[in-house]
Amino acid sequence: MKIDTFLADGLASAPERARHAEVVGYDAVWSGEVAHDPLLPLAAAAVSTITIQLGTSIALAFARSPMSVAYQAWDLAEASGGRFVLGLGTQIKAHIERRFSMPWHEPVGQMRDYIQALRAIFAAWQEGTPLAFEGEYYSHNLMTPVFDPGPLPEGHQPSIALAVVGEALTRLAGEACDGVILHAFTNSHYIDEVTLPALDEGVARSPGKERPWIMSGTFFVTGDTEEEQAESEARARKQLAFYASTPAYIEVLRVIGLEELQRELLPLSKQGRWDEMAELFEPQVADHFLLRGTLEELPEQIVRRFHGRADRIFPYFPLPDHYEPERVSDFIEAVHKEARPVSHRLLRP
Repeated sequence: MKIDTFLADGLASAPERARHAEVVGYDAVWSGEVAHDPLLPLAAAAVSTITIQLGTSIALAFARSPMSVAYQAWDLAEASGGRFVLGLGTQIKAHIERRFSMPWHEPVGQMRDYIQALRAIFAAWQEGTPLAFEGEYYSHNLMTPVFDPGPLPEGHQPSIALAVVGEALTRLAGEACDGVILHAFTNSHYIDEVTLPALDEGVARSPGKERPWIMSGTFFVTGDTEEEQAESEARARKQLAFYASTPAYIEVLRVIGLEELQRELLPLSKQGRWDEMAELFEPQVADHFLLRGTLEELPEQIVRRFHGRADRIFPYFPLPDHYEPERVSDFIEAVHKEARPVSHRLLRP
């Protein structure tokens, strides 16, 4: 099982943070689309590191043309020597239309088109296949030599991963992608009962295809004192309550019998009553979504929760900066060593 981390502060700090992550032993660094562009920091990280994997988790597909993203992904794959993973997500209609002023269609069909368009563009550059993609939402049929970047050394084309929550996108990921990115607001029941069956249904639609690797975020409640852990838990519960208030995640609550919680939290979120929301998200509810303990206690819990369910894990909130690098390295190595073959069906939170 792999342990990853995030480049959370944009472009300026990316080289130093990526080098630090590589030195301490993280398996990958990811860049997300929140308050900064997700791809620019990875350009800096690619030329500042040697071995660590790099990826977007995630870049918003529908805010960009497939051709624009293809060029960026190709350059990052080349600069990193094949270490780049293109993680894509849909966002929601309001953000695509009102924040980015881009068209929103039926998201599953649009994303299928998008991924197929990327594959067609990659094939044109790597193999010289004529570019003639005609989808329902995207069309790419012009590629003259001056605009063709040419093949990547050793065929290191970018891997494509898809962020999923619901069954339809999860099936698409199983059918068309190399990896799956699970939201940190998930739980072992939901992964067992919804995510993995849908993923396998998608894989079955593409004979001979292997199941994509799975990455999941999670919330670590960690610290060396009770006060530090209490502060960490308060932060996590506040964020979890926000996600629980969102109608898009009600199915994640339904599988653990807590769909009524979403209906209680939603009106509070509209009024900005964040502290009250965190109080409603009680510790026994939070147990389904977070892991508690010192850094030395977490590896066993990570493996118990996720082995058989995910191939790689990233903490939603980065580990505290005051942890010594050697201590973080020991933590990562302990997770690597703890992982062992276990049936995911036997594990519960």
